[in-house]
Amino acid sequence: MTQGLPYAEVIGDPIAHSKSPLIHNFWLNALDIEAEYRKTHVTPDGLASYFLQRRADPDWLGCNVTIPHKMAVMDFTDDPGGVRERIGAMNTIASETGGPLIGTNTDAGGFLQPLLRDRWKGRSAVLIGAGGAARAILFALTSLGVPDITIMARDAAKAQAMLDHAGVKGAVIGMGESLPAVDLLVNSTSLGMVGQPVLDLDLTPLPPSATVYDIVYAPLETGLLKAARDRGLKTLDGLEMLIGQAALAFDIFFDAHAPRELDAELRALLLAAD
Repeated sequence: MTQGLPYAEVIGDPIAHSKSPLIHNFWLNALDIEAEYRKTHVTPDGLASYFLQRRADPDWLGCNVTIPHKMAVMDFTDDPGGVRERIGAMNTIASETGGPLIGTNTDAGGFLQPLLRDRWKGRSAVLIGAGGAARAILFALTSLGVPDITIMARDAAKAQAMLDHAGVKGAVIGMGESLPAVDLLVNSTSLGMVGQPVLDLDLTPLPPSATVYDIVYAPLETGLLKAARDRGLKTLDGLEMLIGQAALAFDIFFDAHAPRELDAELRALLLAAD
């Protein structure tokens, strides 16, 4: 740890798998910015003490937030952008010296980037999960005007509450139920991640034009994406959203635009780190 160097970090439980430090430090080095980005393991019962300690550190610029804290951190932040009401989850917290902690969400924008790039024009989607990432993705899908959204989740009440919060008249189905014939399937859960149970779905109901988007990036080739590719479906992997949301957060933390022209080199670095 370098003393006196400005830094941001990512917090979560677990956190060892996070590739965010590789991404941000790659950009910092490319732009010759004297700062660093770390990862820190924070348990749910350690959130309060974490923020208390970091608020006292003048070098701390803020943090990204991953599983399972994206909703809990809202209790510790100011919300000038109305993220609590619009999305219901935060993944980026900026620290103003002597001021409040400002919470926002870059997941929604990061999720959308590859869909906008590919000019995706679908009308229906299944979103797997009802956690913090799912809330941001639901917001993103509604911002695209997708009229037909189904949530697949273990907890039907939680999924319905998420739809109600977003003002979406969608459907809720249980894990393992048959998929509807949708244009987009998104996994926002940790299922399929290293150390987690697999996500075993029958993709047969999906039309040949469907896109399968898995936000898990460790491993990058999840079972879900392999099954989709075996069927000849278009796929989007977890690095798409990870790099996209990181670029938005990088601007917030370090007041500089991420050099996205280096994306191919960055992706190669991330793949080599697996």
